[in-house]
Amino acid sequence: MMRFVSIGECMLELASAGGELWRLGIAGDTLNTAWYARACLPSDWAVAYGTCIGTDEVSQRIPKFLAENGIGTDRVLTHPTRSVGLYLISLTKGERSFSYWRETSAARTLADDPDQLLALTAEAQILHVSGITLAILPPAGRTALIDVLRQRKSEGAMISFDPNLRPKLWENLQIAADTLTEMARVSTVVLPSFDDERRAFGDASPRDTINRYAALGAESVVVKNGGAEVLGHQNGETQIFDHFEQVEPVDTTGAGDSFNGAFLAAIATGAPLAQAVGLGHQVAAQVIGQKGALIPMETIKRQARN
Repeated sequence: MMRFVSIGECMLELASAGGELWRLGIAGDTLNTAWYARACLPSDWAVAYGTCIGTDEVSQRIPKFLAENGIGTDRVLTHPTRSVGLYLISLTKGERSFSYWRETSAARTLADDPDQLLALTAEAQILHVSGITLAILPPAGRTALIDVLRQRKSEGAMISFDPNLRPKLWENLQIAADTLTEMARVSTVVLPSFDDERRAFGDASPRDTINRYAALGAESVVVKNGGAEVLGHQNGETQIFDHFEQVEPVDTTGAGDSFNGAFLAAIATGAPLAQAVGLGHQVAAQVIGQKGALIPMETIKRQARN
């Protein structure tokens, strides 16, 4: 069986349910990508999520949630004393803001043990990580993860990377830019968002982003641009995809992550770049039309079949 493994931090989410009531959910950028990859990949692909959680009751909600939705839990590590991170969503005049409690999350230790890191990445045809995956790790953990991914690439795995810059998670912007660059050097596919790239690297246009990652060795680069035209690069050729219908967003949470999952699923099954970008856009358009990062898998499966 072919395997897609997404690695990162899975958090508990508190969102208002009205009045003084709060709804508990499970979220995270790399988890969202795994969710949409599972929805779009055929049954001969296994999808697993690699992270580290605690042994407490609230942590144990996560593997149960994953298993119920067809996402493998064999790569979920446990830490004896830490728990999972938490964030709270606040709404002010329709605008979302976030408060985080994640400084001591178990996921920050996922690269501490070399043997566990090797097991986390073993026997996968596609391995996906993000800038958030790297940002939450200590410097030694970042180096260890990049080194293992480099090894897996040499063994034939496709390494997918969404730089997904969150400046508050990094020591400073220069360390962020240097680490993202180092990760890109071992990546097969890079899936950046232009706003992030402009901020971290001073790119003047999406084409600058394409050229920089291609020069670092990425075989495929797709630059997401907030609903504007998408630039894709593969086999030395850059294409512009600007024929997509614009959608008025209800909630943009998870838009880029859903694009990633659908795009990678299409690439994994042999689709050409244009078809993969098209599926990524279609799924992301569905996601931003509803509240929340995760919409029912069956909705996406029907779209992918069409």
